[in-house]
Parts: sequence; structure tokens; C-alpha cells
Amino acid sequence: MSSLSNFVKRLRDIMRNDAGINGDAQRIEQIAWMLFLKVYDSKEEDWAFEDDDYNSIIPENCRWQNWAHDDRSGSAMTGDRLLDFVNNTLFPTLKRLEVTPETPIRKSIVKTAFEDANNYMKDGVLLRQVLNVIDDLDLGDYEESHAFGEIYESILRELQSAGSSGEFYTPRAVTDFMAKMIRPQIGERVADFACGTGGFLTSWLKELETKIKGTDDRRAFDDSIYGIEKKQFPYMLCVTNMLLHGIDVPRIYHDNSLLKDVLDYTEEDQFSVILMNPPYGGSEKAEVKNHFPADLASSETADLFMSVIMYRLKVGGRAAVILPDGFLFGTDNAKVAIKKKLFSEFNVHTIIRMPHSVFAPYTSITTNILFFEHTGPTEETWFYRLDMPEGYKNFSKTRPMKLEHFAPAMEWWDDRREITVDGFDKAKKYSAEEIADRTYNIDLCGYPHEEEEILPPKELIQQYQEKRASLNADIDRILAQITEILGIDMTEE
Repeated sequence: MSSLSNFVKRLRDIMRNDAGINGDAQRIEQIAWMLFLKVYDSKEEDWAFEDDDYNSIIPENCRWQNWAHDDRSGSAMTGDRLLDFVNNTLFPTLKRLEVTPETPIRKSIVKTAFEDANNYMKDGVLLRQVLNVIDDLDLGDYEESHAFGEIYESILRELQSAGSSGEFYTPRAVTDFMAKMIRPQIGERVADFACGTGGFLTSWLKELETKIKGTDDRRAFDDSIYGIEKKQFPYMLCVTNMLLHGIDVPRIYHDNSLLKDVLDYTEEDQFSVILMNPPYGGSEKAEVKNHFPADLASSETADLFMSVIMYRLKVGGRAAVILPDGFLFGTDNAKVAIKKKLFSEFNVHTIIRMPHSVFAPYTSITTNILFFEHTGPTEETWFYRLDMPEGYKNFSKTRPMKLEHFAPAMEWWDDRREITVDGFDKAKKYSAEEIADRTYNIDLCGYPHEEEEILPPKELIQQYQEKRASLNADIDRILAQITEILGIDMTEE
């Protein structure tokens, strides 16, 4: 394709004229299912070349090369005929593909990807134009395929400003930093139990790829990822992302990680490494709590995912997890129980406090990265505050966080020392006893001089709710201590 860099712009310009596309979120979803089929078709060519007996799960008339490809002979479907085929043949066929437990993952992903997909375009001529732009991609050419991988990243970045879809994208600088610090090794498998579009998995693959030495390493590399995504649209994006990164068997599952009893997990369900940004700020149905021990049954999704992570991290394994400030300062019963388990059974060696607006424009909630290992209880924890880079007041869509902004943290990582700036702790080590004495309120080495930020109403309410729950828990605990000292039985009337 002559101008790969204009790929997204060309598609956007065509779609703007279609009455069926209503906003960025629908435009990206429309592009997503077509890209999936194009990428899958390219993969099928490779699989058929390697295996003479290869049979596609997609019926012949619905394979990309047989309906979307335009050989410029004038016979390609367009207009109402194309629309009728897509709406009444292609989608119903892919949604009803026969899949059994024996169906290979690389085939079953087609049906899963299309379960909730939609065709929004209403103009068959414009649809043909979009298909032609996508079909011009030469994914068989290594250089162009690699370049398109970068273009795909730009499509995923656009999700940040595409309404609610933004929750599926963690800035690449953050996932790259976490993957670097976790230091992947050949033979390890990484898991992300709410993998979104696959950002952590691609950062892992990028780090691990540099360590491949031979065919055995390559096989281990191909088998090194595992992801679960609850929502269908990011699931499709993630599978496409993995195929683009050379993973022929993407072990990505369309499921909800919170719907299994955590006590039922065995060693077979555990992983060497876990990299995650658990969904936060949301809540699950009440019955979801039944899958967790009573003391860990929080109503906050990030808390529940922390329990899943602890039960699914192998002995000797490593994890890096993004969590909101509310997890650090929260002292309600469930949060305290989760943090007590975390510090008493795992070595929480490092907590990186990230500056505000890292996830702008999707959320203004301040977040942190917890690094821990399943190697025994915590003895001491280092906290490090990553300050806003010079010349930045906020991160934004046009000025996002970059990997280079983590340079001070990476330099400090291998040469740890306590740092004080203007009388405030920037980096400090705390013992497990000190942390327990604080009732696991680990809001330490925070940001002292930040201007108060006006948050959107929903986030402001959530922040107040978290602080109120924390204060109520503190009051209840202090009252219990006082009544115990005084010997008062509050159950008596």
C-alpha cells in the first residue's frame, strides 16, 4: 500500500459519509471486524502452506479472499448486493459456526470474535471502498506487516477517546515499563485476566522476543501468553493483535475471570508471571462475591481481581499490577484482609506511585504499580514517587506518557536509596511491621504539592465513596478498641 501512514485517515474519511456510522466508537468497531478477517485470511494462507490438509472453519463463500478481495475485474460485490451478503450471509454464518471443545483455538476464535459484532455501514458502495483500502494491506510482506502492527497500535490508542471503549487501553509506555521491570524469561508464561486489547501481552512478547535463540525458544515464545477478556469487542481486538504479533494460537478466552471459585484453582491454573491493569471503579453482581472467601469478598472489581491474582500466581512467580489510590489508602474490612494476605504471603518489594492523568482522557484517577513475588512474606517495601516530567502539567491525548518518562524510576530501580525532596519523601523503604501498624494504609510517598483537580462527577463520587468507606472503617476499628479497653459489651441493650 502506497501510504500506510494514512491508513486510518483514509478509512475515517470514507466512513464519515456513511449514515450508519455514529461516532468514533462505531467507526473503530466497524474497522475491527474487517481487519480481523483480513488478518485471519493472511494467517490461513500461512497455515495452508505449512499443512496440505488444512481446512478453514469459515465456509468458502465467507472467506475474505472470496467476497472482500477485489481483483479489479469489475466482478467484486458492491452496493446493495454487498450489503445484503454481509448482513444476511456473512454475519449469520460466522455467528453460527459449529464449535466443540475439540475445535482448535485458532479456529474457534472466529466464532467467538463475531458473537456480538455488528455491521454498522448502510452504504454498500462506501463499504466496498473501505474493504479495498483494508484489502490493499500486504500482510505477507514482513516490512509492511511490521509497519501495520504500529498502525494497529494507533487504532487501539484511538479507543482512549472513543467513549467507554477507552477502558480497554493502558498506555503503551506503562505496559512496556512493567514488562521491562518484570524481566521475562524463555519458558515462562504470562497471564492477564482482564486483557483488553492485549497491551500487556504485546509488551511481554516484545521483551521476550529478544531472548529467542532457536526453534525450541520460538515454540516456548508462541506458548507464553494467556488472556481472558470479558467484553466481546476488545476480545476481537486482542486476538487480532496477537495474530499480528505472530502468535498463531492466541490463547485468549472470552470469559469473566471472576466467575470461578478462587479456592478451586490448582497449580495447573497458575502462571509464572501476571501483568495486569484490573478494571476498577466498577462493581460486579452480588453473586460474584460468592466465588471468594467471605473476608476477601469486596464489592470493588480491582479488589476481587487482586484475590484472583494471588490465587493464580505460581510459587516463585512474579507480578506487576496497576491499582488505584483507593486500594492503597482503603481500610475497609475487605481491603485490609486482601492487603494482609498480600503482604503476609507475597513479597511486595516495590510500589511505584504514578503521576495523575496517566490515563487521560479516560480517567483522572491516580494509579500505582505494585510489584510482588510469590516467594514468602514481605519483609520490606520500597515506595517510589514518579513525578510529572519537566515541562508537563498534565498528560493528554496529544502529549501522552512516554517510556522515557520512566527513566528516573528505572535508574533508581537498580540503585535504591531513600530520597527526600523539599521535606517530602520521594523514595522510602518501610518494614512489613510498619505497614501492618498502619492497618495496611499504604498511601506513602504521595504527591505533596499537586493542585486540586476537578474530577468528572462520576469519578468524584467514586473517590468520596472510597474515602468515606475508609474513614468509616477507621472509626469502627477505633471504637472497637475503645470499647474493648473499657470492657463495654455493645451487644447489650
